[in-house]
Amino acid sequence: MSPFGAASNLLDLSQTSLYICLISITASPLAWNVIGRNEYKNKTLTKLIGARVACTILGVTIFIAGLLRDVLYRIALHDQPQYPLPFELQTVLAWIIFGAGNFLVFTAYIRLGFYGTFVGDYFGILQEKRVTGFPFSILDNPMYVGATMCFIGAALWYERLAGLLVALYVHLTYAVALHFESPFTDMIYAVRGSSVKKDD
Repeated sequence: MSPFGAASNLLDLSQTSLYICLISITASPLAWNVIGRNEYKNKTLTKLIGARVACTILGVTIFIAGLLRDVLYRIALHDQPQYPLPFELQTVLAWIIFGAGNFLVFTAYIRLGFYGTFVGDYFGILQEKRVTGFPFSILDNPMYVGATMCFIGAALWYERLAGLLVALYVHLTYAVALHFESPFTDMIYAVRGSSVKKDD
């Protein structure tokens, strides 16, 4: 069998569900970065309905979009060729990776709270200081790492190796998002730190 024939047994590029899934993965970080930066600079939503209400609506929207993304990912996986895996990979490793990913996401949410998780800093809703406790003590971006792990775990559980390529796309998407988010967040807290020092 040729390499192309072998590849076609693992990845079906003709499935529309695959591309819809990739679009959904791209859309959320793109949307919250564009909306968040506009809010930080122009206060568009804050002027209309207030910072906390606006951030709450955006946060709920991001959460629902995440659920939809997960549903679309599952649909895309079911439309892809299945490749039988050994029990140790399909069940044991899948659950370990998926469980660890969810643990990172959950503990990061507990540390950050609702507004810290859903771009509250762009709305001027800041923590007293940057969060550094676990899991941020071991990872800079535990939510992104955890979410990527969940994609990997699901790909193994459903025995769709195409899902591993989608997980790689998730990782790359978050890496691009972080390229813009991290310096911007650093700047926000640097400005806050300067303001606190001046007040003191």
